[in-house]
Amino acid sequence: MHSQTDPMFADRSQSLQKVRKLVEAGVRIIDPERTYIEPKVQVARGTEILPGTHLRGDTVVGARCTIGPDCYIEDSTIEDDCRVRYSVLEGARVRSKTTIGPYAHLRPGADVGPKVRIGNFVEVKASRVRRGAKAGHLTYLGDADVGEETNIGAGTITCNYDGKEKHKTVIGKRAFIGSNAALVAPVAIGDGALIGAGSTITEDVPDGDLALGRARQVNKERKDQQEEEAQ
Repeated sequence: MHSQTDPMFADRSQSLQKVRKLVEAGVRIIDPERTYIEPKVQVARGTEILPGTHLRGDTVVGARCTIGPDCYIEDSTIEDDCRVRYSVLEGARVRSKTTIGPYAHLRPGADVGPKVRIGNFVEVKASRVRRGAKAGHLTYLGDADVGEETNIGAGTITCNYDGKEKHKTVIGKRAFIGSNAALVAPVAIGDGALIGAGSTITEDVPDGDLALGRARQVNKERKDQQEEEAQ
């Protein structure tokens, strides 16, 4: 049993006091006993906080958001009408009407939205993802600028680190990045460009172009199949 001089007890007591104040101010908190909110956090009226959520540091959450369940959010800003589920945000900005998660990770310098979708198992670091862009699943965006209405396919990564320095990837508006693409920075992809699935892109792609950077497929009959047919 914790004593009232125990720091863990004090922190929990502060959290419950903060929760109580937020509820009185018009925030809906489903399970106060499973919600952890530090004193400096700000949450606007009409937002709903689901169980297992941790709000820490200088975090600010706007109005009419749904946060949780099971989110860890620290020193981040979430604007109005956003949805964040089962995700970790650290030093990030989420602009209005954006959805995050489940299981996304926004690292320091991530700035996404408005009306952006960051889906499951997507990591964003030091990147601007602009209005209406989508990265639905299994993606890493590091040191990137993603243009409006661009679609990032599953398995896409920005290869931003060469072992010594970080480099930037710039993707224009309404581009389509096919699944399992590797964008080797520094590189720029133009407005409306299309990157074929499975491509490794090492050179700039002009506006509207189709870029393919993959080896030609070769099919060979297996030796064990030849032996079976000969028997």
